[in-house]
Amino acid sequence: MPPSSRSNSGLPGVWCRRGLRAWLLLPLGAIFFLLAALRRWAYRRGLLPSERLPVPVVVIGNLVAGGAGKTPLTLWLAQRLAAAARKPGIVSRGYGRSGGAVLEVGAGEAAAQVGDEPLLLARRSGCPVFVGRDRAAAGRALLAAHPECDLILCDDGLQHYRLQRDVEIAVVDRRGLMNGWPLPAGPLREPAWRLDDVDAVVLHDHEMACRVPMFRMRLAGARFHRLDAPDNWVDAAALAGLRLHAVAGIGEPQRFFDHLAALGLRCEVHGFPDHHRYVAADLRFDGDAILATEKDALKCAGLAPLPVWVLPVDAVVAPDLAQFVLEKIDGSAPA
Repeated sequence: MPPSSRSNSGLPGVWCRRGLRAWLLLPLGAIFFLLAALRRWAYRRGLLPSERLPVPVVVIGNLVAGGAGKTPLTLWLAQRLAAAARKPGIVSRGYGRSGGAVLEVGAGEAAAQVGDEPLLLARRSGCPVFVGRDRAAAGRALLAAHPECDLILCDDGLQHYRLQRDVEIAVVDRRGLMNGWPLPAGPLREPAWRLDDVDAVVLHDHEMACRVPMFRMRLAGARFHRLDAPDNWVDAAALAGLRLHAVAGIGEPQRFFDHLAALGLRCEVHGFPDHHRYVAADLRFDGDAILATEKDALKCAGLAPLPVWVLPVDAVVAPDLAQFVLEKIDGSAPA
């Protein structure tokens, strides 16, 4: 199967509409929702153990399986909270890494050991980042190693009820809730009504009615740097006219490809599954250069015969979600 078709195959295609395959999977989806509801009820009743950390916990998650922009939002929040004189730490599952033990993420680590998104957060946030299958244990370890931290951001932990939280933020991207059905018939980890139960919804290039405070987010980025020479930056015009290949192993690769098109770049596109581990054969292209997301670039070093140009992006959020979070955890508007 050619790389360009990988992200369009399998179950995600089923999730786009309520077709025959989705209907056939719906009984399994009903069982999934029942088990998810029982699990959440058991945590709320104290039948399953949960843990409260000694500092406030802010969870950033979503209902749809796959990426929705949670990591850029976590990075944005960490930077804004740090600018407000708070000292955030970040915990994450570390999807795609080997093992589930609790580890501190160093900027020089390999993505295979700590996960691509935690590594990106460690390099860009300036905050302590810990990974672990048990996010409560990761939070304890972070606070033991960095007692100065006064709050925890949990990247992708909405359904991780073992970790008690003070603020829940759900991200919905431009795909919305797709066919609105539970896994595996649809993309939902929890029912759509769960969005009414969070503290805030962040709409990432999407519009929908919300019953809780709503914020809007977009990703901005227009300059590229060479993967093998990070100080070498160019704008999109310097790459226009080259024979370009674009690779993306994120929740929605088409979002990256559309971003490149909006910058005026024409590319042959190659979508991969989220958290894809690249091998040299994936990047063996005939052309002039490869364009990659920051997350993908972490796993492409030394594999491509062509120059790899990386596009960093930053979240732009309005109104001020960081102030909203501070008001929730402090009980009053920040000075």
